[in-house]
Amino acid sequence: MKAVAQVAGFAILLTAFVVADDARGAAEQSLADREAAVPENPLKDAYFGEQHVHTSYSLDAYIGGEALTPDDAYRFAKGNAVTVYGKPHSIGRPLDFVAITDHAEFLGEMYAAQVEGSPGYDNPTLVELRGLDNFDDQEAWFLKYVVSSNRSATPQHTDFYPGDDALHNGWKVMVDAAELHYVPGTFTTIPAFEWSAAPKGGNMHRNVFFHDTKVPRLPFSAVDSNNEEELWDWLAEQERAGSTLLAIPHNSNASKGFMFEPVDNKGEPIDADYARTRAKWEPLIEMMQIKANSEVNRKLWPADEFADFENGDSIQNYSDRTFEKENFVRWAAIKGLHYDKMLGVNPYKFGFVGGTDSHNGTPGDVAEANYVGSHGGADGPVKRRRDEDIAGWIMGRDSNPGALTGVWAPKNTRGAIFDAMKARETFATSGPRIKVRFFGAPGLATSSDPVALVKEGYKQGVPMGGTLEDLGEAPTFTVHAMKDPVGANLDRIQIIKGWVDDEGEPQEKIVDVVWSGSRKQDADGKLPPVGNTVDVKTARYENSIGSAELIGSWTDTEFDPKQHALYYTRVLEIPTPRWSTYDAVRNDLPLLSDVPSSVQERAWTSPIWYSPKG
Repeated sequence: MKAVAQVAGFAILLTAFVVADDARGAAEQSLADREAAVPENPLKDAYFGEQHVHTSYSLDAYIGGEALTPDDAYRFAKGNAVTVYGKPHSIGRPLDFVAITDHAEFLGEMYAAQVEGSPGYDNPTLVELRGLDNFDDQEAWFLKYVVSSNRSATPQHTDFYPGDDALHNGWKVMVDAAELHYVPGTFTTIPAFEWSAAPKGGNMHRNVFFHDTKVPRLPFSAVDSNNEEELWDWLAEQERAGSTLLAIPHNSNASKGFMFEPVDNKGEPIDADYARTRAKWEPLIEMMQIKANSEVNRKLWPADEFADFENGDSIQNYSDRTFEKENFVRWAAIKGLHYDKMLGVNPYKFGFVGGTDSHNGTPGDVAEANYVGSHGGADGPVKRRRDEDIAGWIMGRDSNPGALTGVWAPKNTRGAIFDAMKARETFATSGPRIKVRFFGAPGLATSSDPVALVKEGYKQGVPMGGTLEDLGEAPTFTVHAMKDPVGANLDRIQIIKGWVDDEGEPQEKIVDVVWSGSRKQDADGKLPPVGNTVDVKTARYENSIGSAELIGSWTDTEFDPKQHALYYTRVLEIPTPRWSTYDAVRNDLPLLSDVPSSVQERAWTSPIWYSPKG
């Protein structure tokens, strides 16, 4: 690996560099003017973005040898080609917004490793790191110096930590790159970082997002504390200092039961203060990323015929991360209703987002047909992607390209995107840019006009992320979905209803609301499959089945006005080739026998909640 030299124009803010107050004020005023000048759509537009990606400033990304800098990552997200694995690589369609979430842990070390002349640059261990030129040596170095400490009860700085000034400078590289690439109305950048606690190998990671560039001098890392309750304390401290921020947990599927425990970190049962604090700081959760889909798992939800999507079962081969229902988003979201009933506040009132967790520095690189791996040397070569694991996390063949976040916002600015996230008016997709609307209220009219559906939804009801309260009659839910303009047709729209029984155990019902073609439900309400046009010999499919657009409504005829409930929408595409099928065809290799050759990509809206409280 080669050090990244300082170059003219690259926004690295050294500690000694101070901007005069009047110049800073003028710049902020200019930005505010540009943001205010962006026109608003009162009915809101869907903006697609990446909220989880790593660059060379994350040690585990740098170690793979392919990661881009933050500056390069933003250029990639804007549609520019970059070099990945020695070849030009492009996302094609630009994203609308991006948050780069490099690990706070080892950020100072990565600044020192890459910026020639910085304190620590000549440390022998970092010199050794820069000299590693094959993946096996890189992985061994990472395991030796990083993993054992990070997954311990008390993570520590490395022996080659160059000090807080280096951590500050690394953080400023990230923030300054975000400032450089922010174009209000066209491309939004969100300052962010990842807090990467993994006690006993259980994933408790959170990404932390800022409304603007009012950020602290240093990010908060698992070295400061690997206790998420102390992370929330830190978030509150930053809020008092003038920051506006939130956190998003991810990979609950690999949390070993820690993410949604019934007790706090003192071993006491969750109480109202805990629930209120968590609900304040964590309004969203990541539904899917490269390391699998965290909605459900087919073995734990056998009655859900679409639960067999990118389950990532091989995660269980590492660090004793055994799958249990209590690790998954659907279970937790419904379990939250029990706490709402008992405590008066729901700690798991999560909206849904998606991300990649790419460690190549390639935000939103989610196209199955364009997938070249996600973790540098671990899965970049085709053979490794098919036969080896990704850094002790998951088998390459069991991984996927990741997911995207969609938000409904009046305009594409930091404030509007952040506010939509905070309000949970979000949806996750497994990659395609499916647009989906979801509204709820008693008496919503069934309409074939999408604009009328949206107007009535906002006027008479609540959108995804909203809450209905104290209803005297059953709610009706209206749904509308449009296919990705360059993607596959849609199979169906489902609504998943959740509630808890008298013992507080999650219950659910899945309803097919509207579907393509002339299919009929059987006596049990089951809908026949849409079909499959995938030709595995050529990795092609046809849009000769399915629909480009679906619109419909459903009334909950079993509604109990005294029972807490939630409802969320799942939109399914027709089957399309999986990335591993494209790989096999491109490289004249046999299909992998233990993974599907085709998948049904999908979107999930944030829930609409019902509470019998006034």
